[in-house]
Amino acid sequence: MTTDGDPHSVTRRSPVTSLETPSLATARDAVQRGLEDDALVTVFGRCTVDYEGRAASRLEAGDRHVMLKPDGAALVHTAEGQQPVNWQPPGCEHAVRVTDGALVLHSTRSTPAEELVVTVEDVLQVSTFAMSDPDSVAVVGTEADLRDRILEDPALLEPGFTPLATERETPAGAVDIYGEDDAGRTVVVELKRRRVGPDAVGQLRRYVDALARDLHTEVELRGILVAPSVTDRAGRLLDEHGLEFVALEPTAD
Repeated sequence: MTTDGDPHSVTRRSPVTSLETPSLATARDAVQRGLEDDALVTVFGRCTVDYEGRAASRLEAGDRHVMLKPDGAALVHTAEGQQPVNWQPPGCEHAVRVTDGALVLHSTRSTPAEELVVTVEDVLQVSTFAMSDPDSVAVVGTEADLRDRILEDPALLEPGFTPLATERETPAGAVDIYGEDDAGRTVVVELKRRRVGPDAVGQLRRYVDALARDLHTEVELRGILVAPSVTDRAGRLLDEHGLEFVALEPTAD
């Protein structure tokens, strides 16, 4: 058993982290770490639940168990029945914050536009689970490992790709890998070591737009996002902006 500055007990046992009656700040940080680590996150406590989307609904305060899955699904359970009283499908984006003395969990998606907001006034437990099964992928390594894999074998990105520079500066920030494809087109490569959402697509788009302004107008630019996987919403945004995705792990199988 360890503590992290919170007066309440924190029990850690890899791959499980469980906090009982944590402070709001500690609960928020634990949930955020779990989301960033692609863990299964659960929160138990007294909460209200608001949904806006194809309809609108509100559940008044009650004791409920909330589950946020790394694939974007969100489930809200009571003590009765096998079905959640409210839920969001895979492909949603999860977020957490502390507002007005409560832990607020958001699960949103854009198509169709839906938002599930769980406001936990009394947080009794927060747990995160680094789960694995025959169909799951355990992501290890760093973005530097991912970069090195591509530099050592550029064909992992695509046949004919030639890296020209790393950390190439643009007005929008440094591009992870800058190169050319076999047709001579400029390629901007953004690397992520974990499953990513719309923010990574926006980052890649800013790099491509910045280079388009800096380079000659006749230069054709491609933007490629490299990560183990992307959310459904991120995939749609890539298509909308004419950007590409390559699935690649930081380390070799």
